[in-house]
Amino acid sequence: MAQLAAAFGSSHSVMLASELGDWLKGFRQSDQRLTYYDREGRPRSYGEMLACAPADAGAFITEEAITGRFNEVQEAMRRLRREITASKLDVLIVVGDDQHELFQDQHMPSIGVYYGESIRNAAQRNARRFNWPEEWYNRAQMRRFEDETDAHYPCHKPLALHLIEGLVEREFDVAAVAGLDETQSEGHAYSFVHRWYLQGEGAAMIPVVPIFVNTYNPPNQPHPGRCERFGRTLKTLIEQYPENIRVGLIASGGLSHFTVEEDLDRSIIDALRRKDLVFLSRLERHRLKAGSSEIRNWIIAAAAATDLELIWVSYTPAYRTPALTGIGLCFARWG
Repeated sequence: MAQLAAAFGSSHSVMLASELGDWLKGFRQSDQRLTYYDREGRPRSYGEMLACAPADAGAFITEEAITGRFNEVQEAMRRLRREITASKLDVLIVVGDDQHELFQDQHMPSIGVYYGESIRNAAQRNARRFNWPEEWYNRAQMRRFEDETDAHYPCHKPLALHLIEGLVEREFDVAAVAGLDETQSEGHAYSFVHRWYLQGEGAAMIPVVPIFVNTYNPPNQPHPGRCERFGRTLKTLIEQYPENIRVGLIASGGLSHFTVEEDLDRSIIDALRRKDLVFLSRLERHRLKAGSSEIRNWIIAAAAATDLELIWVSYTPAYRTPALTGIGLCFARWG
């Protein structure tokens, strides 16, 4: 029988594909165009966020502080790649979200499982273009695509079909995605895992099972409690798969953004350590807005990994403007 041998979590922010100079200057301009949410889930402008920033906000965004955070997350990503490789996995389930990359509002599944033989990531010249005013931002986004030619990454179709059938049997109404058309490629939640963790020096090209969770797009984002039940069900189905394989699972995305909420992030990390699924399942939905919605993927991973221990976590509150906008960048390994 299969076993869930390891689980992981990783932010996938464009910050992680950016250079130090972008951290120091670029985000201070680009953040002024974003929409933010307060702790009650109400939308706020950058100007409103700046107006309520604490008096000592400048201390968080000195060149020294930002440089230290940049180096910290670069080392965390290198370590996570080593952790994934060292786990000797036969397949990696990637739980991520789709931001109008494969799915549009005309048909937006709450949860989907991909069961193709392979999944394509486009070469940069074939990828959809980004049209932000800042060239550095467009350049960072393009790093999530392939340098020269399209890549067709291997998937584990038998396990994917086993999960789909088992989820339907347990009354989860999942979308089953058989493949992509010629204009489509995997979204950034999945290409980030491929390009940063499953290739490069010493890395192993592991077959994947992409799972889509609609964290971002109303009106059918799954409730945190539904995510917790989904994660527990994944664990059961993995253990029932008849082949003797080592399975890993990674949550792609999160934590809080585009306003760093350290108290929220640290409470989640503490709950992960305690295996407190009750706390995670009862998170207030209005706190899971915009990028913070990707915390749902971590709930799924935590619920699947209850037989494992959280043996390593790296958390960096990546403040980037005087309004203290930014992202809680987090990386973890259960084993």
